[in-house]
Amino acid sequence: MALLHSFEKSGNYLFKHRGQIPAILFIAVIPVIYFTDYSWITGFMNIVLSGLSIIICIAGFFIRAIAIGTTPKGTSGRNTQTQVAETLNNTGIYSVVRHPLYLGNYLMWIGIVMFTFNWYFVIIISLAFWLYYERIMFAEERFLERKFGEDYIAWSNKIPAFIPGFSKYSKSKIPFSVKSVLRREYSGVLAAAASFAFIDNLRYFFENGDFNPLRISSASLVIIAVITLILRTLKHHTRLLDEEGRS
Repeated sequence: MALLHSFEKSGNYLFKHRGQIPAILFIAVIPVIYFTDYSWITGFMNIVLSGLSIIICIAGFFIRAIAIGTTPKGTSGRNTQTQVAETLNNTGIYSVVRHPLYLGNYLMWIGIVMFTFNWYFVIIISLAFWLYYERIMFAEERFLERKFGEDYIAWSNKIPAFIPGFSKYSKSKIPFSVKSVLRREYSGVLAAAASFAFIDNLRYFFENGDFNPLRISSASLVIIAVITLILRTLKHHTRLLDEEGRS
């Protein structure tokens, strides 16, 4: 099989299974935290590094929210079986970077990984993320090139794949929709909150030999879980979050 077809085939396979990344990270983080030396972390440094991790994670969600909230039905979804694109997104955030959702994913998960305070782990996950998503982006771009032809090629030749280039910014043709973000992103927020709480409580257990159910991370997870349950109920049992022309 030619490398071109091999890359596309593996990219489509990884695209279908990209939702398994959180589970892999949950498993990998256990030995990382166990063997990490935290003796150099002072109280102030803990606050600074924790805050930085959370800010980076929120930045990832912010980028995802912009992409999700300004795209029409049939694009930028959580579909896992096949690539979907009824229209070519080339304005708004898609006028500065070709893969804003994957950029958002990286920032979201690297923020969580940074919360382990293990910089070797951050580097390893960054490299693994690049190898994993490079194939997915390749397969996605092959699909878009076949579907939109010269229009896609002209756009992709001007816009960077992963690192934003703001000089080409063009205002989005689609107005931002808060409903789209609330309807489609609550599960990701819950997964991130669970990840932070898991790392925080696991680190506390390895350092102290017991659990403290009153930690801020645990309380935050409970609050976000309640909000998630409310949004999920509204999505599946009411039409309050429905919107014409949106996925």
